Amino acid sequence: MTGRFVEVADGVHVLREPLLKVNVTLVVGDGAALLVDTLSTAGQARALAAAARAVTPHPWIVVNTHHHFDHCFGNATLAADPPCPVYAHELAVEALRDHPDQLRRAAYEEVREERPALAAELAETELLAPTHPVLTETVLDVGGRQVLLRHPGHGHTDADLVVHVPDADVLVAGDLVEQSGPPAFEESYPLQWPDAVADLLRLTTPATVVIPGHGDLVDVEFVRAQHAQLARQAWTIRAGHTGNAPPERVAAESPFGARPGLIAARRGYAELDGRP
Repeated sequence: MTGRFVEVADGVHVLREPLLKVNVTLVVGDGAALLVDTLSTAGQARALAAAARAVTPHPWIVVNTHHHFDHCFGNATLAADPPCPVYAHELAVEALRDHPDQLRRAAYEEVREERPALAAELAETELLAPTHPVLTETVLDVGGRQVLLRHPGHGHTDADLVVHVPDADVLVAGDLVEQSGPPAFEESYPLQWPDAVADLLRLTTPATVVIPGHGDLVDVEFVRAQHAQLARQAWTIRAGHTGNAPPERVAAESPFGARPGLIAARRGYAELDGRP
């Protein structure tokens, strides 16, 4: 069961998928709609489509905030028939177009031990690459509503997009902001992530509703606090690298805990060493 959409601002609705707590955002305009992220599997996407149709009959445009399975593997179900535009950062487009088998395999390996049923579905999921690449930013007209898609820089991945709905004062942050758990650093750029969050904060007001990739909706103060944690972690990584400290020592000082901190430290050290 995927759940239902709840209106969180004028014409902006959010559905939280219960298994991984992924947030999907539906923006409804005059005769058109925008769907941000498509969940993990064809089954989840079919339930998502039914939930969206309970809100609006309008055709939709799809946006992927990035190329991780829980945000885009439903593309083929939601955007192929009838075909509709799918926007994503150009590197997310490239990943889904050129490396679908690699993405499926990585998704399967990530969840197979804790969620074997989901892993089996992921292994059989047809992937659909986005059709409209975004480099830095694009403005969409969604039934008379101006919606900004912006790449704020490297952070959770190298291909993150945020979605700003200024007339509703809503910002969809994707996994650049996390509420239900610590940020995920496996494919991240921990030294640049604070700058990406600083960039998205420039789109906010004190009253902005921020929709994180996973978990409860948050306010701007929550995002500022997470930005401070990310900045502290980046400083700790740089200091540890300068002092030739092992990543484990840096991880012990991470504001997000030792395990996420160790992944972040190893990623940061690789970046400082010029390694991929």
